[in-house]
Amino acid sequence: PLLRLPPRDEALHGGEEVVGASPVSFALQVKEEISSLSLPEEALRPLLSGYAKCAGSIRMSSSGNELDLVSESSKVAKLLYGAISSIYGSGVRFAYSKMMGFSKRTRFHVLAKEADYILSDLGVDLLSPSLPKGLLTDEKDEQSYLAGCFLARGSVNDPHSSSYHLEIALDSEKLASVVSSLINHSKSFPFNSRVAKRRQQWIVYLKRAEQISSFLTYIGATASCLYFEQIRVDRDFANLGNRFNNLDSANMGKTLGASKRQLDEIAHFDVHGTFPKIESEKLRALMAIRKQNPDATLSELSALLSEQLNTEVSKSNVNHLFRKLHELYLQDNGDAE
Repeated sequence: PLLRLPPRDEALHGGEEVVGASPVSFALQVKEEISSLSLPEEALRPLLSGYAKCAGSIRMSSSGNELDLVSESSKVAKLLYGAISSIYGSGVRFAYSKMMGFSKRTRFHVLAKEADYILSDLGVDLLSPSLPKGLLTDEKDEQSYLAGCFLARGSVNDPHSSSYHLEIALDSEKLASVVSSLINHSKSFPFNSRVAKRRQQWIVYLKRAEQISSFLTYIGATASCLYFEQIRVDRDFANLGNRFNNLDSANMGKTLGASKRQLDEIAHFDVHGTFPKIESEKLRALMAIRKQNPDATLSELSALLSEQLNTEVSKSNVNHLFRKLHELYLQDNGDAE
């Protein structure tokens, strides 16, 4: 909106409040890492432009209209304050407001005079979704602009969570489409961001872990990217280990099931005295080995049979001999398949 006044439950105060310690979310960690970077002026202007476009408003005051850039992070607010002071001079002040209700969150405001001039210089039209083409002359400018968008309205799930998700929440469908197109325009990474509506907002989002990791690098949060990748790799290894354990359990179940059937068939020949019907010396030897080793795998049986017969017997050959045993068992029982 062109004009946005503070809500009724907000009161604006000068100075900075010391906020009690609370757990730092991964999204805040990313934003504070970006805020700690030493950025040149040519990077600060597109960053400010992206921030103002996504979360800027005009505040009416007794001394004239002010550009209001608000954040729940004091470090982000400090970056904005320093950037505006460096580029536009001393007509900027710092304030905070406190939300009422259960959360009582503190919001930090960077208020700059000559709002119209600053917005014009940053190529920001609060009534239009257009990009500041004069500022975005190369991919580095686009990276800084998207960093500003993320600082203003971005969020990313902690990599420990059950799903990966990074988003920038915006108030306009057209602006969301423009930001999504800018992300997908990158020559450095093959991003595939999408846009979806959620309640009264439009969400530009990435879901694939490797794209989220690349986007964090793209906007300058390299340390957060490394943390994200470390947790992701550890988690993927744990999932892989679980899959192998499940596979081993399934294979063990199949092995024990097959072994029980084979032992039952061998017992049939012993009980009915029809063992002499089995002409194959190799099969008779395998039957004896199976009785002595009821839990052995095909590979283990192959090694034992090879040692006993003093000749190479493959695992597939052992499997073939057990199929032959089953056929003889069915014949001896009078079954026809």
